Amino acid sequence: MGRYIDPLTDWGFKRLFGSEPNKEILIAFLNDLFAGEKVITDLIYGPTEHNGRESSTKRVIFDLYCTGSGGEKFIVEMQRGRQDFFRERSVFYVSRIISDQLPAGNEHFGYDIPEVYFIAILEFRMDSELSEQYLHDICLMDRSTKRIFYKKLNYKFIELVNFDKTEEELETDVEKWTFMLKNMSHLNEIPRYFSKRVFQKIFQIAEINNLTPEERDMYEASLKEKWDYENVLASALREEGEKKYAEGKQEGKLEGDLEAKLRIAGEMKAAGIPLSQIARFTELPVEKIRML
Repeated sequence: MGRYIDPLTDWGFKRLFGSEPNKEILIAFLNDLFAGEKVITDLIYGPTEHNGRESSTKRVIFDLYCTGSGGEKFIVEMQRGRQDFFRERSVFYVSRIISDQLPAGNEHFGYDIPEVYFIAILEFRMDSELSEQYLHDICLMDRSTKRIFYKKLNYKFIELVNFDKTEEELETDVEKWTFMLKNMSHLNEIPRYFSKRVFQKIFQIAEINNLTPEERDMYEASLKEKWDYENVLASALREEGEKKYAEGKQEGKLEGDLEAKLRIAGEMKAAGIPLSQIARFTELPVEKIRML
């Protein structure tokens, strides 16, 4: 382990963003993410489990669920692995929050529902093709006029795997948050460009030496769970790559051992697997993998 906790573990994410005494961190993150589109002054953490009104209704579990001072709802997720129906699940989660606003038995409900925002930090690419876009801001919009059709619904996705800026290249606060989330566990000191008070507080909270023995045990368990998941995923991708390699070799269609390794490495990188693990499995240099 390094000097700071990994914010992409379940425990680390909730320690930084899901703590009521330190909710100014989540407020600052959301305000920087919305970039003046809206200003959040306060948040109230709500239950993360929603069972629905019927016993047959599927239960949903959020990482974080908050209500703003204006009644707006925020679902904040940290998603580690790619899912085939991630977009559908995002829509389903938001739909559950919207449907929960309908008063039971009220025939005269005016449909004045609150704003609902879904924010997700992703360790994978939503699409298989390569892209430099790391921030997605999605809303309901009229295709012909490009005007927003409905302003009370918004999705914001941060694809960490697409973000490759160095500390010296950071320009906006959103870029600093993204850099911090992706690299904090590998840093030995606070980056010199992180002068805002909220960043100073984050790094203080994240310092492993400041954890109690009980907190350290919980963090180590969460970290092991993440490592186990990454190893299982990496092994599955490697086995699939080796299978394709063998099939291609038998058919005489394989373009070469190096290109096969690069293809496997690209798939592993898209899945958010650390470069060091990809290098170990594919025997490729880290710098070459970074350029994929």
